[in-house]
Amino acid sequence: MAMDNTVLTAREYGKVHIRLRELMDARDMTRNELARAANTRFEVVDKWYRGSVEKIDADVLARFCFVLGCQVEDVIQYETK
Repeated sequence: MAMDNTVLTAREYGKVHIRLRELMDARDMTRNELARAANTRFEVVDKWYRGSVEKIDADVLARFCFVLGCQVEDVIQYETK
């Protein structure tokens, strides 16, 4: 079976948008507060807050959802544009 080794550009397959900043701002919550409540490091929250996450840690995401009282799809959205 031949494989197509073509690399697609972001425009062709979309991207994942992290909405943690919007959720935290709506709740007037700081990165330090979320880090303490979710029992994680500030640097981890800051990466998510800035949308510069390279790999999604399901445990961290679950803790954020628990603390913020939201669903996964509220934090992460797939955009095709």
